[in-house]
Amino acid sequence: SAAAALRRLNSAVQYVPYRGALRPRSALRLVRQYDIVADCSDNAPTRYLVSDACVLAGKPLVSGSALRLEGQLAVYNHRGGPCYRCLFPRPPPPDTVTNCADGGVLGAVTGVIGCLQALEVLKIASGMGASLSGSMLMFDALEGRFRNIKLRPRRADCAVCGDSPSITCLQDYEAFCGSGATDKCRALQLLPAADRLSVQQYKALLDARLPHVLLDVRPPAEADICRLPHALHIPLRSLRDRERPALQRLRERICEERQRTDGQTPLPVYVVCKLGNDSQKAVKILQELPAEEFGSVVAKDIKGGLMAWATKIDSTFPQY
Repeated sequence: SAAAALRRLNSAVQYVPYRGALRPRSALRLVRQYDIVADCSDNAPTRYLVSDACVLAGKPLVSGSALRLEGQLAVYNHRGGPCYRCLFPRPPPPDTVTNCADGGVLGAVTGVIGCLQALEVLKIASGMGASLSGSMLMFDALEGRFRNIKLRPRRADCAVCGDSPSITCLQDYEAFCGSGATDKCRALQLLPAADRLSVQQYKALLDARLPHVLLDVRPPAEADICRLPHALHIPLRSLRDRERPALQRLRERICEERQRTDGQTPLPVYVVCKLGNDSQKAVKILQELPAEEFGSVVAKDIKGGLMAWATKIDSTFPQY
């Protein structure tokens, strides 16, 4: 798709598309064919793979990223500057990483970062150097502001570009990062099966009018798009920060629903989000709430979230 669009812009340039995911067994061979590499990937395993391949091949790496209303740009492994591993020797926990498919991104932000990324490539190719070698450009689209942050220098003990590197060939980066090399929506598994239920199971108990609380933990912007009318909306961040007004609203709703029970059995609190990832994190938080304040509750998450509800239960429910 990218090659076809570029040919329409300039047919005098040779574009070589590689149909297939970048893998450790082929990355080094591909990188060695080119003078400069631009990383536009959207997942941690590919970023580590591309950076290590550039170090082993001795190629500069122009790396850009964007998420929601923010963007970042840096040049790695150029003129003695640090590589990606120098800054991030260990990958973040998989459940803390958000990609564009999960978190969303404004297209204009990727356009800004992409143009600046192309500019850095042209400057390196023409011999003018790279202004972002050893620094990172931060773009805040909401404030219309750029910041330039100086990066730490190349680490002498870096596993791949250090004085005595321990990584001399490309590794299994999906195993290293604990996540797949894909930009598709993730499906986390943070809870045991007993703490989860399907959308079909939730629909059955909803039809039976069984007492419960449905807690929607999506960000406010997503809840404004669509929501189930009976759901209590409290963003995950509010739960994580233990915000008193949010917890008070939850406590009041639990008390209301408990009046419909015999008072002897724990009240179910079912948690929903867009895809069923944040809801699992919320269940873990709810399981730690003090029983003396909230009474006896059983928290479970709804697998697949509201997008599963839209595809399996209610075809008129908006998908976004």
